[in-house]
Amino acid sequence: MDEDIDSELDRDIEPGLSEQYRKASPWPLFVALGFVLSELGVIMGFFSVTVVGILLFGGTTGAILQESGYIAQSWRAMVSIGALFALLGAVVIATWGETLAVGGLVDPANSFAYRGFAVAVSGAILAAVGTTAKVASRQPI
Repeated sequence: MDEDIDSELDRDIEPGLSEQYRKASPWPLFVALGFVLSELGVIMGFFSVTVVGILLFGGTTGAILQESGYIAQSWRAMVSIGALFALLGAVVIATWGETLAVGGLVDPANSFAYRGFAVAVSGAILAAVGTTAKVASRQPI
């Protein structure tokens, strides 16, 4: 008799994508939006759009990996993705940066170094946010 009640309750719940999963995840939308914003910012040379896009992309990628069960905590993915973006930006700066002065790096006329600086800064911020999330998640003694 209990099985009949459980099966009736299960039918009242509207499944999201299939019978196995009861709800749809919101993270893919934000991963795609972050990717688009970061690419738009890099291509068009908008510093702030690049930074916001990479932060959104990296943060939501960590969240979707945690939600799907691939990782236990999203901070590791955020630190890893942030470090990769920071390294990529540093390589671009070293390759195309005529000067390592911050004034030269934020000048849109020096297009590759400008874009590399935006990617490096956003990667460093994302790694810092992931590290802060790790520190904040520690339980008090």
